[in-house]
Amino acid sequence: MRIIREIEIEGKDATTLFDTGSFNTYVERRILKGVSIYKIPKFKVSLGGTVFEVKEACIIKGKIEGLDFDTYVIPVNDLGTVDGKKLHAIIGAMTMEKWEIKIDTKTGELDLSGLKRREFTEYLVNKYTDPRR
Repeated sequence: MRIIREIEIEGKDATTLFDTGSFNTYVERRILKGVSIYKIPKFKVSLGGTVFEVKEACIIKGKIEGLDFDTYVIPVNDLGTVDGKKLHAIIGAMTMEKWEIKIDTKTGELDLSGLKRREFTEYLVNKYTDPRR
Protein backbone atom coordinates (compact mmCIF):
# COMPACT_ATOMS: atom_id res chain seq x y z
CA MET A 1 0.00 0.00 0.00
CA ARG A 2 1.28 3.44 -0.93
CA ILE A 3 0.75 6.37 1.41
CA ILE A 4 -0.30 9.46 -0.52
CA ARG A 5 -1.45 12.60 1.29
CA GLU A 6 -2.26 16.21 0.53
CA ILE A 7 0.28 18.40 2.31
CA GLU A 8 1.30 22.03 2.01
CA ILE A 9 4.63 23.05 0.48
CA GLU A 10 5.54 26.73 0.39
CA GLY A 11 1.87 27.60 0.84
CA LYS A 12 0.70 25.39 -2.05
CA ASP A 13 -1.28 22.15 -1.90
CA ALA A 14 0.81 19.18 -3.02
CA THR A 15 -0.21 15.57 -3.58
CA THR A 16 2.67 13.74 -1.90
CA LEU A 17 3.92 10.17 -1.77
CA PHE A 18 5.65 9.17 1.48
CA ASP A 19 8.31 6.75 0.26
CA THR A 20 10.81 5.03 2.58
CA GLY A 21 12.43 3.53 -0.53
CA SER A 22 13.50 7.00 -1.66
CA PHE A 23 16.42 8.55 0.21
CA ASN A 24 15.85 12.13 -1.01
CA THR A 25 12.78 14.35 -1.09
CA TYR A 26 11.67 15.59 -4.51
CA VAL A 27 9.29 18.44 -5.38
CA GLU A 28 8.05 19.57 -8.78
CA ARG A 29 9.52 22.89 -9.88
CA ARG A 30 6.10 24.52 -10.34
CA ILE A 31 5.50 24.15 -6.58
CA LEU A 32 8.89 25.80 -5.91
CA LYS A 33 8.22 29.12 -7.69
CA GLY A 34 9.73 31.88 -5.55
CA VAL A 35 12.02 29.50 -3.62
CA SER A 36 15.79 30.05 -3.91
CA ILE A 37 17.34 27.09 -5.73
CA TYR A 38 21.07 26.52 -5.39
CA LYS A 39 23.65 24.73 -7.53
CA ILE A 40 25.15 21.70 -5.79
CA PRO A 41 27.84 19.16 -6.75
CA LYS A 42 26.38 16.83 -9.38
CA PHE A 43 25.28 13.28 -8.64
CA LYS A 44 22.97 10.78 -10.32
CA VAL A 45 19.76 9.23 -8.99
CA SER A 46 17.20 6.81 -10.35
CA LEU A 47 13.64 7.96 -9.90
CA GLY A 48 10.71 6.03 -11.32
CA GLY A 49 13.08 3.93 -13.43
CA THR A 50 14.73 6.98 -15.01
CA VAL A 51 18.31 7.96 -14.19
CA PHE A 52 18.95 11.68 -14.10
CA GLU A 53 21.64 14.05 -12.92
CA VAL A 54 20.93 16.21 -9.89
CA LYS A 55 22.54 19.67 -10.05
CA GLU A 56 20.29 21.77 -7.79
CA ALA A 57 18.64 21.72 -4.38
CA CYS A 58 16.72 23.99 -2.04
CA ILE A 59 15.19 24.18 1.43
CA ILE A 60 11.41 24.32 1.72
CA LYS A 61 8.86 24.93 4.44
CA GLY A 62 5.72 22.86 4.60
CA LYS A 63 2.88 21.49 6.69
CA ILE A 64 1.69 17.94 7.18
CA GLU A 65 -1.74 17.86 8.80
CA GLY A 66 -1.10 21.43 9.99
CA LEU A 67 2.30 20.59 11.55
CA ASP A 68 5.26 22.67 10.35
CA PHE A 69 8.41 21.11 8.92
CA ASP A 70 11.34 22.09 6.73
CA THR A 71 13.55 19.94 4.57
CA TYR A 72 16.19 19.71 1.86
CA VAL A 73 14.58 19.15 -1.56
CA ILE A 74 15.66 18.20 -5.05
CA PRO A 75 13.62 20.06 -7.70
CA VAL A 76 12.28 17.93 -10.57
CA ASN A 77 10.24 18.71 -13.66
CA ASP A 78 7.71 15.90 -13.30
CA LEU A 79 6.98 13.09 -10.85
CA GLY A 80 4.27 11.34 -12.84
CA THR A 81 1.21 9.56 -11.53
CA VAL A 82 0.83 6.94 -8.77
CA ASP A 83 -2.42 5.08 -8.10
CA GLY A 84 -4.19 7.45 -10.48
CA LYS A 85 -2.99 10.57 -8.64
CA LYS A 86 -0.66 13.20 -10.13
CA LEU A 87 2.26 13.60 -7.72
CA HIS A 88 3.72 16.98 -6.82
CA ALA A 89 6.20 15.68 -4.23
CA ILE A 90 7.88 12.61 -2.79
CA ILE A 91 8.89 12.72 0.87
CA GLY A 92 11.91 10.44 1.22
CA ALA A 93 13.55 8.63 4.12
CA MET A 94 15.95 11.48 4.97
CA THR A 95 13.06 13.88 5.69
CA MET A 96 11.02 11.21 7.48
CA GLU A 97 13.97 10.36 9.71
CA LYS A 98 14.69 14.02 10.51
CA TRP A 99 11.10 14.64 11.63
CA GLU A 100 10.43 11.11 13.00
CA ILE A 101 7.61 10.50 10.54
CA LYS A 102 6.67 6.82 10.46
CA ILE A 103 4.39 5.04 8.04
CA ASP A 104 2.19 2.04 8.63
CA THR A 105 1.77 0.37 5.25
CA LYS A 106 -0.83 -2.07 6.62
CA THR A 107 -3.24 0.65 7.73
CA GLY A 108 -2.13 3.41 5.34
CA GLU A 109 -1.64 5.82 8.23
CA LEU A 110 1.12 8.32 8.99
CA ASP A 111 2.48 8.43 12.53
CA LEU A 112 3.29 12.10 13.12
CA SER A 113 3.85 11.81 16.88
CA GLY A 114 7.55 12.68 16.45
CA LEU A 115 6.69 15.79 14.43
CA LYS A 116 4.05 16.79 17.00
CA ARG A 117 6.43 16.73 19.96
CA ARG A 118 9.24 18.67 18.27
CA GLU A 119 9.87 21.70 20.43
CA PHE A 120 13.13 23.57 20.25
CA THR A 121 14.55 26.47 22.18
CA GLU A 122 17.36 28.33 20.50
CA TYR A 123 19.25 31.26 21.92
CA LEU A 124 20.74 33.99 19.81
CA VAL A 125 24.20 34.87 21.03
CA ASN A 126 25.66 38.14 19.84
CA LYS A 127 27.83 40.93 21.18
CA TYR A 128 24.84 42.45 22.99
CA THR A 129 23.66 39.29 24.77
CA ASP A 130 26.88 37.31 25.12
CA PRO A 131 28.04 37.74 28.74
CA ARG A 132 31.65 37.00 27.70
CA ARG A 133 31.87 40.33 25.86
